[in-house]
Amino acid sequence: MGDSIRRPLPEMFPGGCHGESDEWILHFHCYLLRDAVGRTVLVDTGVGPEDSPAASWAPVPGALGAELARVGVAPEEVDAVVITHLHSDHASGAVIGGVPVFPNARHVFQRAEVDAAAEAVLDHVVRPLGERVQVVDGQADVLPGIRVFHTPGHTPGHQVVQVGELVLTGDVVLHPVQLADPAVTYLYDADPVLAAATRKELLERVRAERGMIATAHFAEPFTVLPQVASRQA
Repeated sequence: MGDSIRRPLPEMFPGGCHGESDEWILHFHCYLLRDAVGRTVLVDTGVGPEDSPAASWAPVPGALGAELARVGVAPEEVDAVVITHLHSDHASGAVIGGVPVFPNARHVFQRAEVDAAAEAVLDHVVRPLGERVQVVDGQADVLPGIRVFHTPGHTPGHQVVQVGELVLTGDVVLHPVQLADPAVTYLYDADPVLAAATRKELLERVRAERGMIATAHFAEPFTVLPQVASRQA
């Protein structure tokens, strides 16, 4: 579920080793999860319509509504929405024209993200949701088997979602170069040092569990992490 734009790679990842290309094709992915009894969880809501906060830089309108319709899910059928963080390309599709798009869904945010958000973001996304907002601190279960974890750095209250061995990473990982070198930072990380430490810890945990990541901005939504060969003493 998503769109893409092209961005100058050296500008987005200052000091990173990017190989031969100087261009980054930035893809936008949201994820729909279904549990064993048919309940649905949407992870992120994309860039939104033409007049969304993302309109100044992202490809609007976003394709989320059409993609949900394609798989037979009406907005009223979504049980929970997890917003990994409140950047415009992840949260702008939650509220359109001041009206919640997913009227029956709980919207899960980390407390640190809400506390750090600008007033304009709160007015556009959080406050119109009213009683649909669920604020959590750290690790929390959205539904049985679907859990969020606080992963700060890109933003103060960034969170990821884990389903079994799959981790939906939001913007903890933005470019494949960060899989090889988690220390490569991103221009728009709020705290680059913390973001790098969080990324390193998360990737090490996923590798140890022989898991997979689902990223927000890679060309392919799902990535199996290569195992690091152990060193012999």
